[in-house]
Amino acid sequence: MATKKFRCKVCGYIYEGEQAPEKCPVCNAPASEFELVGEDKPEKKTFNKNSNTYILVYTAVIVVIVSLLLSFTSAMLKARQDDNVKLDTKKQILSSLPTLDLTQGDVATLYANTIVAYELLDVEGNVVSKLDPVDDFDVKAAEGQLPLYVANVDGATKYIIPLNGAGLWGAIWGYIALNDDKNTVYGVYFSHASETPGLGSNIATPKFQKQFEGKQIMNNGVFVSIAIVKEGQKVVGQDQVDGISGSTITSKGVESMLKNSIGAYSAFLDNPQQPTNEGGNEL
Repeated sequence: MATKKFRCKVCGYIYEGEQAPEKCPVCNAPASEFELVGEDKPEKKTFNKNSNTYILVYTAVIVVIVSLLLSFTSAMLKARQDDNVKLDTKKQILSSLPTLDLTQGDVATLYANTIVAYELLDVEGNVVSKLDPVDDFDVKAAEGQLPLYVANVDGATKYIIPLNGAGLWGAIWGYIALNDDKNTVYGVYFSHASETPGLGSNIATPKFQKQFEGKQIMNNGVFVSIAIVKEGQKVVGQDQVDGISGSTITSKGVESMLKNSIGAYSAFLDNPQQPTNEGGNEL
């Protein structure tokens, strides 16, 4: 029976026998330092890193690790992201009040000190629900209900109506603030999802929005909204502003948004009774 060969990994001495010696006769290394050599040495199995299987397994492991990291990061940041979205919404609402300086101080504090009521109206203009304007300001209105924000600016009441419409390439939205006569525009704020830069996107600029200040949405007690026309054109029986040059579709989208969004509040606009604040007293 052929004997096995063991090599000392320290000095290289070759020993023949059924098992490694207790120590190397040359360097005195223990048996643990001997390794089996020759044809009887077990073959060391390796994974072919150039094989398709290795590539697929490696890719799958990386995808799983990255997915777990992204999920963990998203979960950790969700609360902060939600707070940022809420803060941005409050800033948009306040942006319809042109006399406020949003660059000074904390937006959340300014909002809490300015928005005194958030109410849901029915189509008849009656208040059906009063929500906390600070904590519940983003509660969605149910079908058939109309959201209304009530602000106090330097002791004067302003009614803020949300706006939603469509431009050339996507959604447009904003807010319009009316004076306590429910007729005269105090200010507006418009934004968009994907209007053309330098053209339709100009609905979000102060130059375009400032035109609406002081305009009236009623004519002899009847809601007529505000017309957006080409510069130099005139309309009868309706206040108007100049549209954006080279962006007729977006301009008309804003006009339709104003007419449709504000028009839903016609009963409220015709109702001399004002909404009340959370305490039940008239503002």
